[in-house]
Parts: sequence; C-alpha cells; structure tokens
Amino acid sequence: MSDMPLDRAELIRRLGLTAAAAAVPGARAAFAEDSPNFLRPHPEWRFVFVNHAKTNPFFVPTRYGIQDACSLLGTSYRWTGSIRSDVGEMLVAMRRAIREKADGIAVSVIEPKAFDKPTAEALDRGIPVIAYNADGSRSNARLAYVGQDLYQSGLKFGARIAALVGEGRVFIFIATPGQLNIQPRVDGAFDAIKDSGKPIYATVVATGPEVRREKARIESTFLRHKGLRGMFAVDGGSTQGVAEVMRKYGLHKRGVRAGGYDLLPATLRAIAEGHLDFTIDQQPYLQGFLPTLQLFFAKYSGGLVAPADTNTGLLFVTRKNVRRYITTRTRYEGSSSHREFPVT
Repeated sequence: MSDMPLDRAELIRRLGLTAAAAAVPGARAAFAEDSPNFLRPHPEWRFVFVNHAKTNPFFVPTRYGIQDACSLLGTSYRWTGSIRSDVGEMLVAMRRAIREKADGIAVSVIEPKAFDKPTAEALDRGIPVIAYNADGSRSNARLAYVGQDLYQSGLKFGARIAALVGEGRVFIFIATPGQLNIQPRVDGAFDAIKDSGKPIYATVVATGPEVRREKARIESTFLRHKGLRGMFAVDGGSTQGVAEVMRKYGLHKRGVRAGGYDLLPATLRAIAEGHLDFTIDQQPYLQGFLPTLQLFFAKYSGGLVAPADTNTGLLFVTRKNVRRYITTRTRYEGSSSHREFPVT
C-alpha cells in the first residue's frame, strides 16, 4: 500500500466500501488489508504533566493512565509540579517545560489567573496545553479541560447531603479553600443545600494539603461540636480523615452521616464497614489517559484533531456497590500496578 495520504474523495469511497462490506456476512472491511497498523512512525513526543499535589495518592491511577497511554502511543512524559499546591512551584515547572520545548503540557489550573500567561506563551510557541483535574477561568486559553465538572459535582454532593441529613449542623472539610480543583464543589454543595429548603446549617473547615494532618483537624472539629449531624469532605485526604474519625467514635451508629470524594483504601473500607455513607469516584485514571491521548492527536494531526473538553464523570460509591472496588485490584483505581484482562 502507498504511504501517500488519501484525499477526501478516496476516503469517502473507501468508507462506503467498508459500510457495504459490513452489511454482507463474511465480507472483509475495505480498510482491513490496507491499514494493518493504526499509527505510522512518529517522533517520541514528550508530554509534561504539571500537578498541584504530585505525591497525593489520588493521582496514582492518573499516572497509570498516563503510562498506559504513552505505552500505547509511543510517547513519554514527565510528572512535575508541587506537593503542596504551591502555585509558584507549578509555574516554575510549567516555564521549564516551555523552555525545554515540551511537545505538550497538561496542567492542573488551580488558580484563576496565574496560569494565563504561561499558557499563552506555550501556545504561541506551538505547544498544546490542556487543563486537567482543575480548570481555570475563561481568560485561560488552554485548548480543553479534562476532568470532573466540579460545580455540577458539588450540586449532586450537596443534594446527597440534604437527603441524608434532613436537618441540623454539618461540616464540610476542604484541604485548600479557594483553589479551583475543589472549591467549586463546596460552592455547588452550598447551593444545593440552600435549594433543598431543609434546615441544614453548613460550615466549611480548612484541613490543609497534607493528608496526615487532615484527620487531626477533623477530629478537633468533632470534639468541639459533638452535636453535629454530618461530616463531609470535598477532597480525598479529608474524606479519609472523616472516615477515620467516624470509625473511632462510632458516629454512624449515633446517627451522624458522612461522605466525600475519591477512592483511598481507608475510605472504601469505611463504606464497606458502615462508617461512611458514600464517596464519589471521579475516574482519576481517565484524567491521565485522556489528556495524553488528546495531546498526542494534536501533534499527530498537525492540529487538525483539536483537544476537546471531557467530563470524566461522577459515580456515587455506596455500600451497595463498594465490594467491587475493594475486591478488584487494578490500575484503574490505583490498587495495583499490574495490567490484566479480563478484570476479575
């Protein structure tokens, strides 16, 4: 087969033959013998992921997603940024990627304006930029956002809180207030609680970016407000802390309701054991796999295949469906490094 590209007329002709062949039992698709390999040889493009919490266990499956996509596509990546949501450190990492002529950048845009200038500079130099996990403001020129619709997630989170609690005082814990990877969830939750019309009084408590310290802040909040009716969290570390405090004091049996985000092992065990009502799965694997895929095709197509906004979704994990998360060890939830099919 010639390596010359197909013109539109030839492409349409072959697609027509493919469709016709598919309608005939036993017929072979027109492209089958002509295109045995999907991808043609290309440079080993190097993509840089700039992260705000690069050692946080939430991003273990995200990195597996990046690795798997790179393995599939013949590319490589570097994982960099900050371990404590330091915007300055993230900007240094992003500028280094631009200076070293990375072939694509994925960045968690946790602040409304700070990433605008380096994003524009990268694009001016022909480097595609995608936001993942956290998006910026409308002033940021990133090509696409891949991750959860954070405000809509917060609305569903708040509606679940209202349904579980009914009335009374609840606390919502957040690692880093104001940062765009989690603050929109709080905003959505408050709006949903207000819209419910129920006499629920919510208070936000900052727990900090370090997982080990979050539990202490949550526990001290409970000890000062023992009459509370609910404890909820909008980030993985705080959710694990809520789960541990709920277990320690047997609060679920006393009518306190609790829930949060992400799939840390302690969180999943707490749901299975009846200490936590729910957690939210936001598909962290896809938040690594899909940006890599989109950056690749932006390069491979010369920009004709443009990155597209992609909502990685929301799934409530409760006692009804948590068993599969606990018993299945996969890269997709970060519980195993092994690639395996079928998943059992």
